[in-house]
Amino acid sequence: MSNRIIRINELVQRELGDILRQRHAAEAVGITVTEVRISPDLRDGRVFVAVIGDQATVADRFRWVQRHAKEFRAELSQRITIKFLPRLTYVLDESSVRAAKLLNLIDALPPAAPEPEEGDGSILS
Repeated sequence: MSNRIIRINELVQRELGDILRQRHAAEAVGITVTEVRISPDLRDGRVFVAVIGDQATVADRFRWVQRHAKEFRAELSQRITIKFLPRLTYVLDESSVRAAKLLNLIDALPPAAPEPEEGDGSILS
């Protein structure tokens, strides 16, 4: 991936987060833009959105993001000056949910038995 695409990805992510914070502060509580992937031709892009809450809240907030996608794109077009503003597809990012489940599984493991220290007088030395 070229440096230009990386910079555009970061710029779109930063600006979308700013739009959510400034224009939709009450509605966008618990919504985070975790990653943006723009295609090399700048025509299409995927925006990964993480939502905090139970499944009903996540589904409701994600539908809200999708309903306001055109508004977000219009605001981005005013903030970012590039030849083509990509069509953005919003994708629910569930990596934080998977990470939390994994951490809970790790925490549920029984503690490991302590290893004998060197020179503790054991016969195996």
